[in-house]
Amino acid sequence: MTRTAIIGGHGKVALILAQLLKTGGNDVTSIFRNPDHTDDVENTGATPVVADVEQLSVAQLADLLEGQDAVVWSAGAGGGSPERTYAVDRDAAIRAMDAAVMAGAKRFVMVSYFGAGQDHGVPEDDPFHAYAQAKADADDHLRASSLDWTIVGPGALTEGDATGMIDVSTGERDGDHQTSRANVALVVSAVLDDPSTIGKTIEFSDGGTLISAALEVQP
Repeated sequence: MTRTAIIGGHGKVALILAQLLKTGGNDVTSIFRNPDHTDDVENTGATPVVADVEQLSVAQLADLLEGQDAVVWSAGAGGGSPERTYAVDRDAAIRAMDAAVMAGAKRFVMVSYFGAGQDHGVPEDDPFHAYAQAKADADDHLRASSLDWTIVGPGALTEGDATGMIDVSTGERDGDHQTSRANVALVVSAVLDDPSTIGKTIEFSDGGTLISAALEVQP
């Protein structure tokens, strides 16, 4: 049984993922900020942990992750001020990676987005710039870490069905590459079980290939 911690455990992707992992026989701990969301998290079968990762040090985060085999970062500031976006999507994410190293939680899956990277091309005066830069910096920190990492980059998120079918990007960036949150959860679950995805960045959208087959041929 794999012990997995999901940071950002009340997000829509995270709630679906927790149920998937529990159904697969995993022990799941979901970490989230608002105590009002405890019932929603408990209903997935995960163990709820109320903690504000924006406020916690590396050592405090390591205490939360003690005993975990894997960590999924699915948290985010959700827009708002650039300052808070950097504080959560970059700084807290980086502390969580360092905490995972400290806690011995070797496997780390980052939920990023399609097109993330230092070459994101978003102008500084664009409201999306802080998020794009924060994710680029966090993803780079993960790639440089000693963790067994995978970065998943879904396209524009939708409320669509869990088809279990995706297309993995071969480098094209045009378009919004719509991706259902349910399929994102399926991809993260599959990635956690597939050591061949370690050290890889997988950008994808809803498509026509079974997830397991798509992951086999991803670059």
